Parts: sequence; structure tokens; C-alpha cells
Amino acid sequence: MPKIKPMVARTAEDLAKIMGLPATVAKEWQVRHALLKRLKEIVQREGVTHAQVAARAATSRTRITAILNDDLEHVSTDLLIRVLASLGYRVKVSVTRADTAA
Repeated sequence: MPKIKPMVARTAEDLAKIMGLPATVAKEWQVRHALLKRLKEIVQREGVTHAQVAARAATSRTRITAILNDDLEHVSTDLLIRVLASLGYRVKVSVTRADTAA
């Protein structure tokens, strides 16, 4: 049996590269994780329950619980923005030219 060499990814870009995915996927991960980080801070600070967040965002409590437990599989950026909006927050998007863009 061939020996499997472990690989270490220190950034989202490294992980995408190891997995054979385009760098754009890494950028999507970074955006979703930034939104998740803020959502978790807001939920904790405001002391709202998962059920209250779910009711405000018109989604299920189990889905909110999964999201707040860092499970972003099958979670769109749109859903995270909708959840934040339901808690009274606005998401601002900034577009700048990357130095590496062609």
C-alpha cells in the first residue's frame, strides 16, 4: 500500500490548490467565513437563541444551529446575509482590483 503524505494548508488559497479547486473558491470561503464570524459575534452579544434567529430569518432552527457550529456546507452567502439582515444588520461589499488580476 502506498504511503500517504500529509499536506498542510495554512490559507484558504493553499487548501483550494491542494484540492485542485480554483482560487476563486477560496475567496468564496473567506467571504462566508467572515460573515459567519460576525454572525456568531452578534448572536452571542445580543443573547438571542437559535430559535429566535431562525424565526427572524425564516429558516429552521436546525439550520441556524448548524451554521453557528461552523457547518457552512450547502450554505450560501445570500443566506448568511439574510440572517444578518433579519437581526438588523446590513452587509457592505467592497470591490477592489487585485494586484494579481490580469
